[in-house]
Amino acid sequence: MTLSFLARNDVRLFLTSGTLLFVELLLIRWIPANVRYIGFFSNFLLIASFLGIGLGILLGRRGRNVPLSVFAVLLLVVVEVILRFQLNVRLRTENELFFGLTDASRTAQTNFLVLPLVVLLVTGVMAALALPLGPLLRSMPPLRAYAIDIGGSMAGIAGFTLLSAAGTSPLLWFVVVAALVVLLALGTRVDAWSLIGAAAMVILLVGVNGAAQAAGGTEQWSPYYRISTYAVQGGKTQINVNGIPHQALHPVASPKEEFYDQIYRWFPDRTYDRVLVVGAGSGSDVALALARGAKQVDAVEIDPAIQQIGIDKHPDRPYQDPRVTRIVNDGRAYLRSTDARYDLVVFALPDSLTLVSTTANVRLESFLFTEEAFASVRDHLTDDGVFVLYNYYREEWLIAKLARMVEDAFGSPPLLQTYDARKAAIAAGPAVTALGGGPPPGDSVDPVPDVGEPTPRPATDDWPFLYLRTPFVAGYYLLALGLILAGAAAAVAVGARATGTSIRRFSPHFFVLGVAFLLLETRSLVSFSLLFGTTWLVNALAFFAILASVLLAILINARWPIRR
Repeated sequence: MTLSFLARNDVRLFLTSGTLLFVELLLIRWIPANVRYIGFFSNFLLIASFLGIGLGILLGRRGRNVPLSVFAVLLLVVVEVILRFQLNVRLRTENELFFGLTDASRTAQTNFLVLPLVVLLVTGVMAALALPLGPLLRSMPPLRAYAIDIGGSMAGIAGFTLLSAAGTSPLLWFVVVAALVVLLALGTRVDAWSLIGAAAMVILLVGVNGAAQAAGGTEQWSPYYRISTYAVQGGKTQINVNGIPHQALHPVASPKEEFYDQIYRWFPDRTYDRVLVVGAGSGSDVALALARGAKQVDAVEIDPAIQQIGIDKHPDRPYQDPRVTRIVNDGRAYLRSTDARYDLVVFALPDSLTLVSTTANVRLESFLFTEEAFASVRDHLTDDGVFVLYNYYREEWLIAKLARMVEDAFGSPPLLQTYDARKAAIAAGPAVTALGGGPPPGDSVDPVPDVGEPTPRPATDDWPFLYLRTPFVAGYYLLALGLILAGAAAAVAVGARATGTSIRRFSPHFFVLGVAFLLLETRSLVSFSLLFGTTWLVNALAFFAILASVLLAILINARWPIRR
């Protein structure tokens, strides 16, 4: 590869587009893992990326050769701000839950500047990288330029997807970015500014490596989380994801939360031969089922890294038991793909700390907690089977909401046991229905809490929002969105003025096309998540397929032009 080859406009366009998509996915993946608050609003990072790319194209209209060192310096600023400053905030709301933003935070005020600050930084980074995109797109026929642009974007998505699948760390991701920046720089003029950019990238890599070393070698990256493990009192191993305590590996004989074996206390003389554990995690619920006499356990866990930690470190070694079948999949997708029937189905604390994608406010477990999902569980129970779910539900209205959803799906009131009004176990199924509304043979039950108005709305496949009490858009979300939109309008106005571009040349046609594209992307990702599961692979393939369809449309139009 020669410098003259890298200087070709088509090569530079392909590399620039690929780098943009790679950096976009990197930031969307890396920032929420370090700022837990952003994990619930990562779609704003996508907005910032699109805004930055648009501003970069607008500001690059004059064709000035802005050095890549600006991008390198801004990326360094983003990394340093994320790593050095405590940007996590605490939300206070009674009608929406954010797991991991501690309940003690209810007396604290939310710092609404955190999200706009991160959005501003991401916008600046993407704009700096996109500056040459406008001149490059205009340097060749439109369809050819657009095809190369889409091809580069697909390459960026594919590259980052492969790195995520391989379980690589952010250090390698940033090394790839540095390598791409070097290739882009070699295709332009190398001067003193290049040394500044090189120094910024070196400092950045040292900082990212230092953060990894500070984790003590216990940190790893799954397709969903930044995962760290450490030993706690009693010889247990604690798993944190994105800096939030997530689960512990404890032996069956050790003290644990009451809800883990509540189903066995309700039916003390019963043995469940075939058990399905959804959200099996590191294996503690699987170990309990084995200890209670299960002959076969199907353990479904969406995160392969967490399952592997259980294989390597769980003291009871449940995943090595020949009675256990390990399954890495989304729970809803597994239920759809199997005809198996179970004596006991356990939803073992399957709550996530991340969204399915950046274009939809749907969490990994959203389609697992709908009335249709509970009906699917019902169809997989034996004639005397039982379904149980338990968790730290944190709010009485959420417990009441789940109890109603289970009753709607199974046709009879469930068994309920609450602990400190914040934790609960809920059970239903033929074995519960056979009680005729009476008490179970073992432990007692509690009434469903009376939570008053507004009545919690059940989650369904059409409205899969378990952690919302009723349909609404929170004020803090509207405030953050308003700030971002106002900032975007101001940035576009300033950019247009700086480049002499008339805002009166606004094209409603292309504006609507952009809206339609993002709506199509959002709709496709949500539909794919429901049909095929909320796994990272489904999302990656959905992104790739959408861009592939755009590329196909370009090629068709190039071969058979549409006359207007």
